[in-house]
Amino acid sequence: MKKVHGHIEGLKANQKKRLESIYRRRLPQGYAVTAELAHELAAISHEIRRQVACLANRSGKVEFVIVGTPDQIYIPELKGYSPLPGRLLGLRYVHTHLKPEEGLTRDDHTDLALLRFDLMAAITLTLNGSVHRVHTAHVTSDATGSPTQELPPMAPGHLRDDLDAIVQGVEDELARKERVLSAGDAEERAILVSVTTRPRKEAMASLKELEELAESCNIDIMETVLQIRKKSDAKHLLGSGKLNEITIAAMQKGASILIFDQELSPAQIRSITDQVEIKVIDRTQMILDIFARRAQTREGKLQVELAQLKYMLPRLITLNTAMSRLTGGIGGRGPGETKLELNRRRVRDRITALTKLIDNVKKQRGQQRARRNRKGVPVVSIVGYTNAGKSTLLNTLTQSQVLAEDRLFATLDPSSRRLRFPKDIEVIITDTVGFIRDLPKELMVSFRATLEELESADLLLHIIDAANPQCEKQIDSVEKILSDLKLDAIPVLKVFNKTDCIDDDRRETLSREHGGLFISALNRATMAPLLHSIEDQIETLITDNLPGDEPVDETDSQE
Repeated sequence: MKKVHGHIEGLKANQKKRLESIYRRRLPQGYAVTAELAHELAAISHEIRRQVACLANRSGKVEFVIVGTPDQIYIPELKGYSPLPGRLLGLRYVHTHLKPEEGLTRDDHTDLALLRFDLMAAITLTLNGSVHRVHTAHVTSDATGSPTQELPPMAPGHLRDDLDAIVQGVEDELARKERVLSAGDAEERAILVSVTTRPRKEAMASLKELEELAESCNIDIMETVLQIRKKSDAKHLLGSGKLNEITIAAMQKGASILIFDQELSPAQIRSITDQVEIKVIDRTQMILDIFARRAQTREGKLQVELAQLKYMLPRLITLNTAMSRLTGGIGGRGPGETKLELNRRRVRDRITALTKLIDNVKKQRGQQRARRNRKGVPVVSIVGYTNAGKSTLLNTLTQSQVLAEDRLFATLDPSSRRLRFPKDIEVIITDTVGFIRDLPKELMVSFRATLEELESADLLLHIIDAANPQCEKQIDSVEKILSDLKLDAIPVLKVFNKTDCIDDDRRETLSREHGGLFISALNRATMAPLLHSIEDQIETLITDNLPGDEPVDETDSQE
């Protein structure tokens, strides 16, 4: 006999036997519950003064019997049942409410939507413990309206027998929508979530950037959610009620992933994934994924892998409670080490190996810089916010074919090209990885070998997307990163790109507040002022570095 779940403490032996006997009952097709089972559940519930529930599969077999408190029922882990995309759970949920005025509560509708039961039925009791009414509801396939629909209440002698047809119609429509969504080109369908204490304008700008990152990952955005709080929830980041709403919306719209704009702590990831069935990632994970996709060179791939492992190490968790918890010592040697600890050890070993490989890369880059310095070729490095037009500018200046696309982090691996000026001055133009607000610290550390290239630069071209409404914030972000890298001593030339997309008033405002040059990287005719400025800066640098004249011996000169 299967066990009875829930709050069974204090029950008499015969009460437990009556609960266990519910497992022998069968529910016929089309019914939420039979009159006999409804009366039996009501009688037991009235006697023990607790809510009672049973869950039956589609063949009518009772799979779970649960005892709750007078006010609620905690649904245990439903082993063997998990809703697939476009499908319902395959279980009908029948439970009692002790008061006749209580129909299906808000919690009932939430459980129905979250767990995707075939049907939800609530049996209300009269004061003497008999069945008052049977209230039923089912999931809907409408992605814009309510996620559940309640049917008219039924008397115990007049129960409907056509509910299976309703459920089948809902599931057919869910499956059809899932096929339509799956036929698209997108790899994932996401709901973007931002929970912040910042002003709404800043929060919306950050959420917009998250949308661009998602689009760069080939993700379809089903919905965006912004919650501004005085204080973030330490456990879930946002309130559990709001998280339930988002989860229900994800199921309605067919979303396969939740993406948070804020970096989630290991504890928050654990708490959220305990409540949500679909994948959950944060902004940092998505940026790391973009870098992993775009890295082409061996060096870039090593740096991305190191960043991913450093991010993942503190977040390695296990939900398999059957694993041994022995971690060494007496009784815990050899096979007693947990799978989790083995995974952590492998990650730490791989981090050590990657760090050594990247140290070798740093040495090689140092040698390359030394050779360049001996040749005396000046270096001009292009820096700036991602998608500001750095690669496009490099192509225009040097007539190259470096990949340049209108999306975030289109190129990651640095590129260098030679550029000769009319005064017979030759420089090396270097395009570096783009920056972004709140650049993950794991990437900053891992890409230090690449970013150290900037240390040997004689001039930095700070490319700014003048057409972006948040360009001032982007300027601040880039300058902060340059300061963190201790590069603020290198001369910087601000260059506003995409000026063909702004009006004269905007141009005048930017010029007054920031100075700099204005170009369109797609139009070579706008490059003349920039080329002159670079040439002047490099010529001044070369002049300053020339050896001084030897002191003159006055005695020799008189002779």
